[in-house]
Amino acid sequence: MNRKIIAILRGIKPQEVIEVAHVIVQAGITQVEIPLNSPNAFDSIKLLRNEFKHTIQIGAGTVLNVKQVGVLIDIGVDFIVSPNFDSAVVSATKAADILSYPGVITPTECFAALDCGADGLKFFPASLLGQENLIALRAVLPADIPLYMVGGVGPENFDTWIKAGAHGFGVGSGIYKAGDSSELVAKKAESIVLSYDQAKNDK
Repeated sequence: MNRKIIAILRGIKPQEVIEVAHVIVQAGITQVEIPLNSPNAFDSIKLLRNEFKHTIQIGAGTVLNVKQVGVLIDIGVDFIVSPNFDSAVVSATKAADILSYPGVITPTECFAALDCGADGLKFFPASLLGQENLIALRAVLPADIPLYMVGGVGPENFDTWIKAGAHGFGVGSGIYKAGDSSELVAKKAESIVLSYDQAKNDK
């Protein structure tokens, strides 16, 4: 199954990123994001690129400016995620043929991001948007644009978000908190995959 789940490893360190990423991939999640406000984030991304060699999608999160995009282009990432919508960041990302997922919350931000070429929309924080508002937005947004919910989402509410129109999820502390062991991450990842699969089957 092509699960639209992004594992957000905020706070992870280079010396642990390979082991943690492996248990996440083994659980069935194939999109891994390293937020740039993590320790030595660029080093972690390089390690993942070398380890997985394009067998999974590796991205960067909390990308706030074009300078950071330039560094990520040199490293080679599959997707770039931001907590906000910045037209310059989206444009630079797309010019490099990298998937762009800017953070949005309002209809104006949604359509401005799409006009810049965004490949999908990250609703952050999703808890602020709410499921009723997502239902309303789905009525006007293009049906083929992936909508990712991030912030306040997890196995306990995947089903209601999917029924409201969500396509996927970015999961941060629900899958990894700084200092978590790979064994704990494996258990959380398995729970997330199980709940996601059940929610998709029940749709």
